[in-house]
Amino acid sequence: MMRRYVKKPIEIEAVQWTGDNRREIFDFCTLSYFNTDFETGNLKLNIQTLEGNMEASVGDYIIKGIKGEFYPCKPDIFLLTYDEVTN
Repeated sequence: MMRRYVKKPIEIEAVQWTGDNRREIFDFCTLSYFNTDFETGNLKLNIQTLEGNMEASVGDYIIKGIKGEFYPCKPDIFLLTYDEVTN
């Protein structure tokens, strides 16, 4: 029988990758590293996740999960899933 579930409300920490905030990303997530695509000269942000290495695009949010793990999240999904805590 199919059942329905609702996601538990949890508070997470996240930083949005702007392409210019390398220090902020590194301070937040030391399991990340940067490299340059030599063909285009674009800086790439790689996040080591529980599932392996994932590349974050400019605009993606880097989320710290409930077990201390990090992973990138596309901005449209992030904004549909999370509201900012203001207090």
